Amino acid sequence: MIEGFAETYPALTWLIAGLVLLVAEMLAPGVFMMWLGLAAIGVGTLVHFVSITFAWQVVIFGALALVLIAGALRLRRTRHPPRLNTAESGLIGRSARVLSFASGEGRVRVGDSDWAARLAQGTPAPAAGDVLRVVAVDGTVVVVGAA
Repeated sequence: MIEGFAETYPALTWLIAGLVLLVAEMLAPGVFMMWLGLAAIGVGTLVHFVSITFAWQVVIFGALALVLIAGALRLRRTRHPPRLNTAESGLIGRSARVLSFASGEGRVRVGDSDWAARLAQGTPAPAAGDVLRVVAVDGTVVVVGAA
């Protein structure tokens, strides 16, 4: 019965397969089945307008899937790294007011919190009240440099 349906309604078969893959992606997210589902929907749309053999449908599905997955991987690489829930993401680039410093180590205030701090290489010793910039985070110690 399924073979007859697929032969009679190839476009609808691809569209249903694509929707099933998209639903599967929602139930078990991994951002992989989504691209296969979109490729299947693309083939279904093409087959709706152009009559092509099943072999070519499979080839087009494979090509679309490869293009979509490659595009997603490229987009993922070019995006900035997530800036959520990490000490580095919340502190790097922020201003730090010097509370005290001696021998390259001291304390700074970033926002409403006091932090142990270390001077970045080449940064002159600051005085209390100077404003520096957080350039890195090393555990619970912020590394500060010239603003």
